[in-house]
Amino acid sequence: MLELALGRLDAVGLFDRRVLGHVDDARALDAGEPGVDTAPARAHEVDEQREIVDSRMAFREEVTLDPLETADRLIQQTANLGDVACHREDLGAQAVSHRRADVRGNGRFELCRGRGERLDLVARALERGLDRAGRGTTCRGVRDPLLRTFQRQGIHVGRGYSPRRMDSSVLDYDLPPELVAQHPAEPRDSSRLLVYRRDSGEVEHARFSDLPDLVDDRLLVVNDTRVVPARLHLRRATGAAVEVLLVESLGNGRWEALARPSRRLRTGEVLGPVRLVESLADGRWLVELDGEPAGEAPLPPYIHEPLADAERYQTVYGEVTGSAAAPTAGLHFTPRLVELLDPARVTLHVGLDTFRPLTEDVVEEHELHGERYSVSDAEWGRIVEARSVLAVGTTTVRVLETVARTGELAGRTMLFITPGFAFRRVDALLTNFHLPRSTLLALVMAFVGIEETLSIYRTAIAERYRFYSFGDAMVVL
Repeated sequence: MLELALGRLDAVGLFDRRVLGHVDDARALDAGEPGVDTAPARAHEVDEQREIVDSRMAFREEVTLDPLETADRLIQQTANLGDVACHREDLGAQAVSHRRADVRGNGRFELCRGRGERLDLVARALERGLDRAGRGTTCRGVRDPLLRTFQRQGIHVGRGYSPRRMDSSVLDYDLPPELVAQHPAEPRDSSRLLVYRRDSGEVEHARFSDLPDLVDDRLLVVNDTRVVPARLHLRRATGAAVEVLLVESLGNGRWEALARPSRRLRTGEVLGPVRLVESLADGRWLVELDGEPAGEAPLPPYIHEPLADAERYQTVYGEVTGSAAAPTAGLHFTPRLVELLDPARVTLHVGLDTFRPLTEDVVEEHELHGERYSVSDAEWGRIVEARSVLAVGTTTVRVLETVARTGELAGRTMLFITPGFAFRRVDALLTNFHLPRSTLLALVMAFVGIEETLSIYRTAIAERYRFYSFGDAMVVL
């Protein structure tokens, strides 16, 4: 090689030395095995049943062969684990011979508690559960630190959704303005109910009073929060009007609030019972309130008609005051329906995130501030033991899916549910029709499907359903 590099030996000479034996240490070429041991099969060696009689096949002759059947339980494409069937017998951990070795040897899978009876595999890299029907744990197990370790190995890191980039424009749709409901239905359960069945894709039209006939043996779960009379109409010392919306209580008389016109306000300014403590940007303020909130129900800005009865912006089962907005899917229930259906109860205080539309071009880049939630041991026990759960409202969904992942029965949820999310405890959903470009609509699309949701909304518009907070409802079974 040195001679070649110095130009003393050309490539032909090197070839002569190594291959033809002109170099002393060159090895002679050994006779190799032929690439084809026998001549190709002739046409007469393929029988009428399309089987090769001889082990050889004729070169350049077309022979049709029957395809092999797919092996049982074979996952053909792991790039989208959400499309894999979720049957326990197919995807349970018992199909893995060495459970722990396989889990630790494959970065895409990890241990997760499943149905209180075994450990299942769940996907890590794509944040999709192999067993979407996994129920978490029994109520007793939620408090078990060892069990909680396994639960947390299966949670979504960060905000809890698959790493996709969803264009916010997908959440757009055109709504005739006359379909925005300006007042609630009377009586509550007389509102219309669109029924969508996921297994068949069929749409039915009913009344909310028909809900007991649709529930079957599903357990309803509702959010029992009550709305704070949090909209305060105040004045500055100059006499200029200011509106303050109390969003979340921070304790000791302090609240996070929205105020307008925010740019004109100053830290330390006193507005009646409210003192501005600190600006938090984007119109948000830390304030101190003297006494309890004594304002108006914070109706959404798209409702222009005054509300004659403030209780109509409360659910009949609401008990725990703390929300800045109503969990509107629950507004359709009457005391009779509540008694008949006996729902389980969770609490999530609706906060700032409900008021913030998507501002980013990519849905996943939207920032959530989080909302406080809590569930009692007894109620979580009912939820875990239920064969199937019907969540009433998107706020209830967030509580159930948060607890199913973390095992924490109280805290602050930052769970951002977008298409690609793997649901672990919610099997059916009851909700109102939501605003375009909202996180609530993204959650519905995650549960129902993007195209399916848009099709449902087109049907609802064509059938003249009423939309938004005081509008009609839909149930996905």
